[in-house]
Formats: sequence, structure tokens, C-alpha cells
Amino acid sequence: MRGSDYAEMRAFAAIIEYGGFARAASHLGVSPSALSQTIRGLEERLGVRLLNRTTRSVAPSEAGARFLSRLLPALADLDSAIADVSTLRDAPSGSLRINAPRIAAVHYLAPLIGPFLEAYPDITLDIVADDRLVDIVASRFDAGVRLGEMVEKDMVAVKFGGDREMMVVAAPAYLDRLGAPETPRDLRRHRCINLRWPTDLSLYRWEFERDGEKLEAMVEGPLIVNEPDVAIQAVLDGVGVAYLFDHQVRPLIAAGKLTHLLKEWSPAFPGFYLYYPSRRQMLPALRAFIDFISRPSGKELTNRIRSNSLMPVPAHRADAE
Repeated sequence: MRGSDYAEMRAFAAIIEYGGFARAASHLGVSPSALSQTIRGLEERLGVRLLNRTTRSVAPSEAGARFLSRLLPALADLDSAIADVSTLRDAPSGSLRINAPRIAAVHYLAPLIGPFLEAYPDITLDIVADDRLVDIVASRFDAGVRLGEMVEKDMVAVKFGGDREMMVVAAPAYLDRLGAPETPRDLRRHRCINLRWPTDLSLYRWEFERDGEKLEAMVEGPLIVNEPDVAIQAVLDGVGVAYLFDHQVRPLIAAGKLTHLLKEWSPAFPGFYLYYPSRRQMLPALRAFIDFISRPSGKELTNRIRSNSLMPVPAHRADAE
């Protein structure tokens, strides 16, 4: 079938569907005179009149009605075939670049990679773990991952991985020597392990809240690190008190290697979000990833991450994110 044949038959069906030449022409994006000429050409080629026309109405002739009854199912089949091909053409593919702090890359993205790429084998994930504050637009990333409080207001954000909690921890041997702090203010007399922000190299202030009271503690101690895995080992060795993400230390607390301190001062807070600049002209690969983490199977994986049943390796707090 020639392309002109399809256009003529689609034009004829549209005239019947929209009840006239003017509305059909508007739908098809052509002028009424051009549409009239198309129908005359079709009628001449078939050798029969398809439409009975007056100044006020248009209706199919007997031949036109019989032709339409056969034509509509055929057009439906053609539309379905075209839709199937379009689905293949628009199947998510290409590269999806995501910027994430190391903790999010290891604990949140890594467990999703296998299932996601199995579902979308034509997508290439390009995940860059970077603890600095990164402008994803300027750096040409398609999306990023950050703590909710650090996502810019002009970004579109999708919750990713559930709420989180920070935990003050120390080794039992350390507590046997120096005792346990009862309030955040007691940390001034303890040997605390500081984390340095990678963005401006300042020291992280430990944040606490209880019954509406908020405190920030600038702690001191024998160790400053920019790699929380080092802090974890140091606190295990009794060097001092550390302040770390819950999923980094829960297994160690459960094993009796660390003790959770100041529990009532560390409520849960919104965790990580996947964020991107705009919903307009979204990459199919990004749309697929958002749909994946939002559907039940993806949520089940993120829930397992949240409950710490997926623990690839110790990882540090997203200081830059």
C-alpha cells in the first residue's frame, strides 16, 4: 500500500468520525479544500461515490458505508502495528548519568543496578560517586542523589530509600574508661571523631533534636577524617565517640561491638532523594529509572535497603549531598 493510499483512507474515516470536512481537516492539520481534493481523488480511483454531500451535512453513501465497515478494523490494526513499532523505537536506551555521594551510590544505587539493567538492557548507567556539592546541570548529569534538605528548590525530587537516622556510637571499652554522655552537651568532655566536609573542608557540626529543642555540637577529639570508614574502624578500636548514619552502625550495635548513645536526641529525618531539573523532554532512560524505583519491585528493594538487609560494604555519610 502506498503512503498516499493510507492518507486517503485515513482522511475518509476522519470525515465520518468528525461529521464534516472542516472539523476533520482541523484534526488532520490540512485545509478543507485540500481534504476535499483528497476525497475526490480517492473516489475517482475507486470509481464510486463514497460521500453524499450537501451544504449542511455529509454522510457516507451505500458504497461508502460498506467501505467504512471494512476500513475501520484495518485502520485499527495498522494503528496498533505502528504503536508497537513506536514502542520499540522509544524503548529506553542510551546513557543515564547519575551523580551521587558515595554512601548513596553504595547503599542505595548499587543494589538496584542488577535488577534495573536486567529490565532495561539497552541502558548504560554512568554512576559517579562524588561527595562534593555538584551542579548536575553544569556537569551534564541527568540526575543526582542528595539528602532532601540539600536538594535545590527548582529541582524535581523523588523520595529514594526512606527516612534515615544519625547515631552517636562508641565502643564498650571506651565507655568503660570515660562513661557515656547523657546529653549532647556532655560531648564536650569526650574524645570525638570529627568528619570534614569535602566541599569547604569545614568540620561537620553534630545536630540533635528532642521535644522541639535543637542543638548543634562542635565537638573536639584526637581524630579528623574525611572518610567515615576510617571513623568506623577508629570507634571500634576505642579511639572515641563517632556520629554516623544508622545503617553504617546498626549491624555493629546488634553484634555488641558498638553502643548507641543519646538515642532520644537523634530522631529520624527525610533521607535521600533522586532529583533532576525538569519533567519536560525527560530522557526515556531517566523516566524508566524513576518508574523502576517507584513500582512495587523497586520499592521492595529500597525498603530492604532501609531495613539494612542489604549491606554491601560500610559507607560514609553523604557530606556533600
